[in-house]
Amino acid sequence: MLRQRGYSLDVDGIYGAATEAAVKDFQSKNGLSADGIVGPDTWSKLIVTLRSGSSGAAVTALQRQLNAHGASLTVDGAFGAATEAAVKSFQSKSGLSADGIAGPDTWNRLIAGGGSDGSTKLTHSEAMSMLRANGISVVSSGNCSDRNRSNCTSLEQVRRNTIEQIIAFKQKSGCAITITGGTETGHASGTYSHWNGYKLDIQPTSCVSNYITGHFKAAGTRGDGAKLYTDGADRIYARESNHWDITYK
Repeated sequence: MLRQRGYSLDVDGIYGAATEAAVKDFQSKNGLSADGIVGPDTWSKLIVTLRSGSSGAAVTALQRQLNAHGASLTVDGAFGAATEAAVKSFQSKSGLSADGIAGPDTWNRLIAGGGSDGSTKLTHSEAMSMLRANGISVVSSGNCSDRNRSNCTSLEQVRRNTIEQIIAFKQKSGCAITITGGTETGHASGTYSHWNGYKLDIQPTSCVSNYITGHFKAAGTRGDGAKLYTDGADRIYARESNHWDITYK
C-alpha cells in the first residue's frame, strides 16, 4: 500500500527502518500521530479502492491476499477479469456485497481473514501461503516442518483463526513477525495447546514486546513464571524466556 502511495520500498516482508520512516511520513501528511504503527486509523487511510482496470502495487497486494484465501491468480498487478471474479467469490463467501470492487470492507476482511470458519484446520502449506502473503516468516532450529519432531516448526493442523489472528496482530502492531513455534510436538498439552492448533510462538523483538506490554492489560503470572497479557478477547500473550507464547481461542 505504501508503494501505491508513492513510497519506494522493497517488498521483503520486513518492517525495517525504511518502512517505519515511510509510515511516519504518510501519517504526518495525513494528519495522524506519526508513531510508525500501522493501526486502524493509518490502515483506513492507506486503503486504495480497486476495481476492474486498476493496476499497480496495490493490485499486486490484492492478488496476493486473494491467493492466500484460495485463489490462483497470476500476480501481475493488473485488475482483470480473473481478479474481479476472485474478488466477487471472496466477497460472497465473506457475506459482503459481491460487486467485484475491493473497497475498505473487502480489504479489512482479506487482512483479518474474515468470513471463513476459524475452527477449520489448515495444512502446513495452506498456512504458509497465508503467512507469506502477509509478510510473516517462519523459522525452526532444525530447518524442518515435521510436526512429530520437536526441533521443527510445523503449522500442520493449525486452526485458521490462529493464522488469521497473527496476521491481524501484524497489521495492528506494524511489527515484523517471525514464528518460531507451531503445532509440532514438544509443547505443553491441553485443550488450547500448540498441538491442537490454538498457539503460536513468535520472536520477542522490541517492537513486538513494546506493542504487547503497551497496548494490552497485564493478567498476572503463569505457573512457570511467564508474565501474562490479554487484550480482553480470549487472546493471551505469555512472555517466556526466548519468545512470546500466544493463545488464540
